[in-house]
Amino acid sequence: MNHLHERPDVAGRGEVSRRPDGRLFLSIDTWTDADFALLAADMLPALPRPLHTVVDEADTELRSRWESVGFTTRRREREYVLPTAPGPVPGPAGVTIGPPSDERALRSLEDVVRAEVSATVGWQEMPAEILPLPQVLDVTKYTVAAADDGYVGLLRLAAVPRQPRIGLLAVRADRQRAGVGRALLTHVLDALHHKGVPAATAEVNEANPAAVALFESAGARRVGGNVELVLR
Repeated sequence: MNHLHERPDVAGRGEVSRRPDGRLFLSIDTWTDADFALLAADMLPALPRPLHTVVDEADTELRSRWESVGFTTRRREREYVLPTAPGPVPGPAGVTIGPPSDERALRSLEDVVRAEVSATVGWQEMPAEILPLPQVLDVTKYTVAAADDGYVGLLRLAAVPRQPRIGLLAVRADRQRAGVGRALLTHVLDALHHKGVPAATAEVNEANPAAVALFESAGARRVGGNVELVLR
């Protein structure tokens, strides 16, 4: 779903799009509070709830506009830059870190991770970059943690124009808190360093202290963030 709304008497436009997880996101692009209010008054009565939007954490003016029409803060996400560096951390005993060699096993782990997320925090707590699985996985974007019982963790780099972006870092529930995530992250940063790539980016939910601690311990520097607002 993608819907564009414009008014001839308003200098601006509103757009509604549906994310892969099913949520509706609204954006309104105007120069003035008055034009924003007119577009919001046109669009909001016709849209289902809940309705979401995302603003830069530094844009207090835009956030105030959304709050004036009833939106409230739902989550905050930190934007990090991670310097790449040599020297990967070895995986836990019995775990090997490297590129995937079995697409079926990789797809199976993705299915397990998605099921675990759905049963716990829910996909609404995950970044929008976590898209539905394609028919054919691009295995070149993945690094996996392999054990005797299959793949137990994965890191996927998102395809972005300027620098690599960590789109997903996940460890199977029964293998968490054992150093698998740290080994995956440092392995990828080491590989990028040897390719001459100086840095990668990542977004981390502020409500996930374990993820915040992992990335900051790897030298991540916070460079910004965004706020997701919701109208229920």
